[in-house]
Amino acid sequence: MTLLKYRYSALKTHGQRLSVLLKKGHKVEAKPARPVTVYNLDLKEFKPPHFTLDVECGGGFYVRSLVDDLGKALSSCAHVKELIRTKQDRFTLEHHALHEEHWTFEHIMRSLQPC
Repeated sequence: MTLLKYRYSALKTHGQRLSVLLKKGHKVEAKPARPVTVYNLDLKEFKPPHFTLDVECGGGFYVRSLVDDLGKALSSCAHVKELIRTKQDRFTLEHHALHEEHWTFEHIMRSLQPC
């Protein structure tokens, strides 16, 4: 799949993030589209005009760009209302998130893993 890249992103030009340059008022050209990997894409719920997607993808994938592209492909528009990242590399939300009842200094310090 090819995903268009937008100016407000973590992509860099001349060593600086595009989003930072834009916020500083610099004129920034959007990066060209590049291939990305989608391992799984499921429509979990559809209650017009809202829908829920479950996306399993590789690095460099921008879910907000996918949703924007879907809206354009349907001659409409779409935006992300909520985004929950459930896995990043070896970290999962289920096994590594600190639950709210443990939001204390001691629990937070104990939960931090050395890099």
